[in-house]
Amino acid sequence: MNQPANSQPRRVVITGVGAVTPCGNSAPDTWAALLAGRSGLGRITRFDASACHAQIAGEVKGFDITRPLAAPLHPRGPGGEPLTQALTPKDVKKFGRFTHLGVGAAVEAYQDSGLDAHRATLNPDRMGVNLGVGLGGLPEIEAMHDTWKAGGYRKISPFFIIQIAPNLLAGQVSLVLDFRGPNLAVASACATSGHAIGEAASAIARGDADVMLAGGAESTVTPLAIGAFAQMRALSTRNDAPEQASRPYDQDRDGFVLSEGAVTYILEDYEHARRRGARIYAELRGYGASADAYHLSSLAPGAEGSARAMRAALARSGLAAAEIDYVSAHATSTPGGDGEEATAIATVFADAKSHLHVSGVKSMTGHLLGGAGAMGLLAAVLAIRDGVVPPTINLTNLDPGCAATGLNFTPNAAVRKPVRAALANSFGFGGTNASLVVSAL
Repeated sequence: MNQPANSQPRRVVITGVGAVTPCGNSAPDTWAALLAGRSGLGRITRFDASACHAQIAGEVKGFDITRPLAAPLHPRGPGGEPLTQALTPKDVKKFGRFTHLGVGAAVEAYQDSGLDAHRATLNPDRMGVNLGVGLGGLPEIEAMHDTWKAGGYRKISPFFIIQIAPNLLAGQVSLVLDFRGPNLAVASACATSGHAIGEAASAIARGDADVMLAGGAESTVTPLAIGAFAQMRALSTRNDAPEQASRPYDQDRDGFVLSEGAVTYILEDYEHARRRGARIYAELRGYGASADAYHLSSLAPGAEGSARAMRAALARSGLAAAEIDYVSAHATSTPGGDGEEATAIATVFADAKSHLHVSGVKSMTGHLLGGAGAMGLLAAVLAIRDGVVPPTINLTNLDPGCAATGLNFTPNAAVRKPVRAALANSFGFGGTNASLVVSAL
């Protein structure tokens, strides 16, 4: 730890964003879809799901990790070998799809940050990575099991472990971008990337790094994952209308829609960013983490543990609940979870209901599992930048229990308003919770 014990924590800002999601293959494209209320969900194309009662998902479409970059990057300085594509065709065979998506989002965030122009003066030992993955390389596990069963041990790929290990995304990003500082991979179910971002910010705040690339990725649209979640009765079966299937807070919701994707950020010490003249999206003011200690797959009554995470994030941010203008909710579209989280939000923000907007972008993106927390934060960060709150689409028949909270769930259309500060939630199986508070400078 490099920071003296009696010094103030350093301020952490967001200077780059990247996203590869069912709604778009970049952060700008994803954001445009969210503001337009455009769903990225559809019928599963990766395999024949006709025998399963859930047949829809959020698949990333038309993404090519080997496409040439718009301009070469020089992460090893002007004299180093330039980076002209995020991964080569040879690299693609070595890695799982979650790594393909995560590297794509990471390189976009790095490009967006403007750090590359300063690499000759930056210390790579002070630049780290914390990229989380909830389930890792499940598609590759399923495929390699079939290969082994058919052809025996000699048919197992020597790259198999590299394809499936959850930390290989963080490792490959550090190789591609020459980030030699802390290198970590969080795995906490659907709160994964919320925790990864919060812990990365903490590393900067305490002086262990000046720059952290943080977020999460997931790619588990597979027969086993779809089948398992379907057997839990967790997935929507609105197969004939996939774009309407994810409907947080709606009385007719019947489960979440499984999706894939990756969302990442460049987090930076404020003074470090200021000195290089960086464009700053928002300040990451607070991070709260908690456990329900109640149930492995259901929120505690009233989402009590989630409320504690929100309060902890607010306390660390130094902001009062009444100063928050927008909550980007976890809001998965499950019958129980949405109502419990809404109750917690209404409790924590009891004094802010007159101006607070709440929305669930999973109504458009579906549930990115390990990437969900980072996806929710994207809505919060860009709402601050642009002064517009993305909607909760498919909200046509508000659940009476949710209505009783008195919250404004931003139904069906984006709302333009100044957003000075926002909070993003992500919760996961095991009763694990993460909340992040961001604000304008």
